[in-house]
Amino acid sequence: MGTRLSHSNPGEAAIDASEFILISDWRIAAPLERVWDALNDPTGWPRWWRYVASVDKLAGGDADGIGARYRFHWTSRLPYSINIDTHVVEVTKPQLIRASASGDVEGEGIWRLRSDGDATAVQYTWHVHLDRPWMRWLAPLLRPMFAWNHNALMAAGEEGLNRHLHG
Repeated sequence: MGTRLSHSNPGEAAIDASEFILISDWRIAAPLERVWDALNDPTGWPRWWRYVASVDKLAGGDADGIGARYRFHWTSRLPYSINIDTHVVEVTKPQLIRASASGDVEGEGIWRLRSDGDATAVQYTWHVHLDRPWMRWLAPLLRPMFAWNHNALMAAGEEGLNRHLHG
């Protein structure tokens, strides 16, 4: 459904060109519980999400998944890949997963899910700062390209999850 680039203060420019708030909206043609199960199992993402090269589970967390830790290796449409460690800090089943991120980017990601007729509306908010020196240095020039790349990765996720849940 698409990704939009936002700023910390709507209507104002970002304070730091290396800060990104990217909001992606998906429509998944499957019931909420099935979408929740797929998103709540990041180790399964490489099977259906083209740009997720690997996910290693580092810690399991509690019964709700709070405290779980994962290491993601992402490829991209651009000639680079990134490594991100996540730590699940909030879970409200089956509506919300919030995780902090560290590694090549620092920040947090939030999955929000809700039933939408016979489908599930998914919104992902990715609020991060670039941590690689070359990314920070080039961010003022390449900001639109980084946002385009994120949009392509998220579009592949939406497509892959729809295919996975109907395959």
